Amino acid sequence: MKIFLLFTFLPFLLSSFKQAAASAHYDKILTHSRIRARDQGPNVCALQQVMGTKKKYFSTCRNWYQQSICGKKATVLYECCPGYMKMDGTRGCPAVAPIDHVYGTLGIVGATTTQRYSDISKLREEIEGRGSFTFFAPSNEAWDQLDSETHRNLVDNVNIELYNSLHHHMLNKRMLTKDLKNGMTLVSMYNGQKLFINHYPNGVVTVNCARIIHGNQIATNGVVHVIDRVLTSVANTIQDFIEFEDELSSFRAPAITSGVMDILGRPGHYTIFAPTNEAFEKLPRGVLERIMGDTVASEALVKFHILNTLQCSEAITGGAVYETLEGNTVEVGCDGESLTVNGVKMVKRKDIVRSNGVIHLIDQVLIPDSAKQVIELGGAQQTTFTELVAQLGLASSLRPEGQYTLLAPLNGAFSDDTLGLDQRLLKRILQNHIIKVKVGLNELYNGQELETIGGKLLRVFVYRTAVCIENSCMVRGSKEGRNGFIHIFRQIINPAEKTLHEMLRNDKRFSIFLSLVKAADLDDVLSRPGQWTLFVPTNDAFKGLTDDDKDVLIRDKNALRNILLYHLTQGVFIGSGFEPGVTNILKTIQGGKLYLKTVNDTLLVNELKSRESDLMATNGVIHVIDKLLYPAELPVGNDQLLTILKKLIKYIQIKFVRDSTFKEIPLTFYKINIIESNVQPIITKEDPSITQLTKLIEGEPEFKIVREGETITKVIHGEPIIKTYTKIIDGRPVEVTEKKVTEERIIQGPEIKYTRITAGGADNEEKLKKILEEEAPARKAQPTRRAQGGGARRRTRLAHS
Repeated sequence: MKIFLLFTFLPFLLSSFKQAAASAHYDKILTHSRIRARDQGPNVCALQQVMGTKKKYFSTCRNWYQQSICGKKATVLYECCPGYMKMDGTRGCPAVAPIDHVYGTLGIVGATTTQRYSDISKLREEIEGRGSFTFFAPSNEAWDQLDSETHRNLVDNVNIELYNSLHHHMLNKRMLTKDLKNGMTLVSMYNGQKLFINHYPNGVVTVNCARIIHGNQIATNGVVHVIDRVLTSVANTIQDFIEFEDELSSFRAPAITSGVMDILGRPGHYTIFAPTNEAFEKLPRGVLERIMGDTVASEALVKFHILNTLQCSEAITGGAVYETLEGNTVEVGCDGESLTVNGVKMVKRKDIVRSNGVIHLIDQVLIPDSAKQVIELGGAQQTTFTELVAQLGLASSLRPEGQYTLLAPLNGAFSDDTLGLDQRLLKRILQNHIIKVKVGLNELYNGQELETIGGKLLRVFVYRTAVCIENSCMVRGSKEGRNGFIHIFRQIINPAEKTLHEMLRNDKRFSIFLSLVKAADLDDVLSRPGQWTLFVPTNDAFKGLTDDDKDVLIRDKNALRNILLYHLTQGVFIGSGFEPGVTNILKTIQGGKLYLKTVNDTLLVNELKSRESDLMATNGVIHVIDKLLYPAELPVGNDQLLTILKKLIKYIQIKFVRDSTFKEIPLTFYKINIIESNVQPIITKEDPSITQLTKLIEGEPEFKIVREGETITKVIHGEPIIKTYTKIIDGRPVEVTEKKVTEERIIQGPEIKYTRITAGGADNEEKLKKILEEEAPARKAQPTRRAQGGGARRRTRLAHS
């Protein structure tokens, strides 16, 4: 039973602790101030004062170590902590301040103007007498800053206006700063008027957005908190203010049509940065008309100006990011006395307090990405791309109702040579940076192909810490607009045009390597579709290799294949896709391992520098090296071969094990593409008995004769094709495995049909002819049946894991 009661009470206890902690920020910051001033003597607090002003703060750690507040230099002051005072001839503040009634305490804390006004308004008797009060007392400077007309009206009618105003600053109970919880609404002693409390994590406590600058001065009949401005009564909602404020008519229209105005009439704690009519007049007419004519965009625009938290200007002592009702964020900061939004001074009038929040008037319209056209999303680092798109007439093809994805290279990616190209060629380059559909970062996956408006297919490669398209990788900064996404890239994207083999053949630097590839019967591998990464040594890597040496290598095909296939790995690995400074281990087709890393934007392969990387081919990528690679753990058992390799490879010690041999590497590591075709039967008229050959789906060729008159159904199961790719889900790469199983049902038909195996060469043709010649016994023709639709039926099953 005791355990049950404990667990029942525990959530309540934890909740109480959380509430206490949340409302004790002021006291926590004050404690830190005492610690910082401990060398100055007992009960001394360290404050920061903004240079050129009288504003002082018990500072957060951030402001303290930055030695600034709101971007302005702050000097350190040492003062007695609240409730303590100095004594002549002693160090620090060892004495407790005298405790007096509220009226006397006003004098102790220096709020002498409030004390004098309490006297002449006949409030003095009340706050000297019995009771328990909280007095939010305006400082002397606060009274000086009050607008002259309001100030004059109060002083001219001390018995009513001034008396009521002072009562508006009072509560009929004692409340210390720890009792003033964030979001609390209190009832003042004047006519039930509301006081709205905010207690911020940086220790700032506000009352109707007036900051408590000296708190918790205990009195015999209450407590005094000194505040930095005179409180005025709060009435109506934010909605009421916008509806009747002429300066906000341009903002009012979309707020009403989007339905957001109704939200601003409900209870809450909102902050609204309301753009004035002048702000809307600064917008280009075309932009304004487009947004106002689009209900989704106009709603996003209005919500982008609203925070779901109440942020008084005095609580902002540094930049902080807040989420808007639109869903994206804005950075609210300060620059001296001015508020900033996204780093720009734009607040004309601040802290218009209403019953459900606060309004700050701004002189610029904040346009969220979701209300912008995709071409408008380009930032300062993509201006070259966006300007070229406009200059070359491509911007007009991005229709507002369309869906696009822009792949925008950074300004530095455009060299002078690129910018000097013929405009037609430059336009084709830019067309290959515009995808026909809207694709977000979370929708990209490894192996994906994206079609550009130029008709090219671009491949997507997803790595552990990078997403790349062809040769270029993304940097942070993707944005979503009204009609598409923009992704930022390091380099101009160069779609592949040729196979690996064609690229080697067309570049004289690789002639020796290519001749060895051909001698090892590997040129077919580099010509066929696939996903390869090839490390290609230039001719310089073979300096000293004689024709006789080359003949020795060619004669030992196993050795040659082992060496060459150590340069080839399955998968496309872009150099800039590797995490900088981290070693990546790739298994080669030969079986050994390559160790890759990037240092200062240079790709290292087994610590050897790649002279040129990321040369894209239709079936892979080439990284150029100037040394022949060799697996250090692979021994050589032939003296002659060892001598040759030592000529070429000097950066590692090659092992020698007498009579050791290289393993055979069969060419089964890449798939043979099978193209089905109908051809004329290879039989003579004298032997009409041959009617059909079964077809190869996967694996080695299989031939079988089906004689006329036989009805045979055969199911051929192909080897399962397992495809693994990486897909971005919720911003993180997730590996997905797809298993594809094929089966084909062959039902005898009257025509003669076989599958041609394109990789099989003449050997398979000869094998086919031989079977036809050996298997030709005559049989009496019998009627045959075919399944409806004829031919083969294929079923494909997909299984994901």
